[in-house]
Amino acid sequence: MTAGITSAEHLAATSLLRFATAGSVDDGKSTLVGRLLHDSKSVLADQLEAVELASARRGQDAPDLALLTDGLRAEREQGITIDVAYRYFATPRRRFILADTPGHVQYTRNMVTGASTAELTVILVDARNGVVEQTRRHAAVAALLRVPHVVLAVNKMDLVDWSEQVFAAIAEEFTAYAASIGVPEITAIPISALTGDNVVTASAGMDWYGGPTVLEHLETVAVGTDPAAHPARFPVQYVIRPQTAQHPDYRGYAGQISSGVLRVGDPVTVLPSGLTSTITGIDALGTAVGVAWAPQSVTLLLGDDLDISRGDLIAPTAAAPATTQDVEATVCHLHERPLTVGARVLLKHTTRTVKAVVKRLPYKIDLTHGLEHRDDPGEFGVNDIGTVVLRTSEPLPLDAYADSRLTGSFLLIDPADGTTLTAGMAGEAFAARTAAAAGDANQEGWDF
Repeated sequence: MTAGITSAEHLAATSLLRFATAGSVDDGKSTLVGRLLHDSKSVLADQLEAVELASARRGQDAPDLALLTDGLRAEREQGITIDVAYRYFATPRRRFILADTPGHVQYTRNMVTGASTAELTVILVDARNGVVEQTRRHAAVAALLRVPHVVLAVNKMDLVDWSEQVFAAIAEEFTAYAASIGVPEITAIPISALTGDNVVTASAGMDWYGGPTVLEHLETVAVGTDPAAHPARFPVQYVIRPQTAQHPDYRGYAGQISSGVLRVGDPVTVLPSGLTSTITGIDALGTAVGVAWAPQSVTLLLGDDLDISRGDLIAPTAAAPATTQDVEATVCHLHERPLTVGARVLLKHTTRTVKAVVKRLPYKIDLTHGLEHRDDPGEFGVNDIGTVVLRTSEPLPLDAYADSRLTGSFLLIDPADGTTLTAGMAGEAFAARTAAAAGDANQEGWDF
């Protein structure tokens, strides 16, 4: 931990885990989420009663825990997940925000939305079917979004007689593929969501498995990073000028620190203007402090009166990002309206929104056939993932997405009606597969 960062606030921040779930149709994802909520005692009595009544009306003897998450009428009627459902629950060890994402190909954009802020993704596989096309698609999206941790939950182990050989083969195949596209950490867990084995409590039928249950792993996986591991980034949200008798000359720049640590006395550069100054004060919740770190919301005071407004980025002078008007990025198109060459859009990056033009669409990534490139597709349709080259009207201080998921991401917006069209990630699509990672995957196969 960096010197000077020992407060309870930082410890509290790291006790929150944002995670997403994904799985093919009928892999039991909603049942897993329902079991996780039920067995961790995160379901209110009236919610459980409503599920019991709904299950009884459908002729089921036991409560269908999938109904705890499949809230839309269409989802319950079809037995599938369509929209992203967010669930909040807690155990004595950690707080959780769960994004339950759909598995259908046509809802890839929903998984991108749910996993974009996740630190961990649980990918379900039916033990009877093994790794299928959608499994590879979900792993590719997790790699694309640089999700730090991936859990492979091999479900329905009760239907394959709790076979260790079946589990090992699936885990080895998935681990080899995921490592090849740059997934940094993979943990495989054999489960039965229907019976609850290895979800919250350990399974009596799989005594050959010595690893954690799903909940134990969620409670203990390392989340958050040392704030000093990345350069500081401070997008300005608001300029505070009270101009009162008590504060006649107060000029503060309010916002949330995206990454890194800021200290009083640090030399900083304001982008895109390139003006420089020094931090003379930091106000946090009305109290002057000497140091602040991500993701705190603070107000910065600078030693010079500079022309700074919403959308500017304050960064350490020694580690300020370069500015550019030529943006090359990987994108996932979210809207039914296609994205075409020549389209005029708005680009929203942190708190700044600028005009932009789509100059080129170099290629589309085929997630179903080994990440092949389809050159010059002409347009991106809904759920398509590929690369785009943009020209912006003003310079942007854009980090590579591999370095910062916050300051390396952006949205493309329709200037006519404000519709969100596309989610973008600056830089290369997938992390390079290192020789060490490939070697580990081949030697270890799977991990529990």
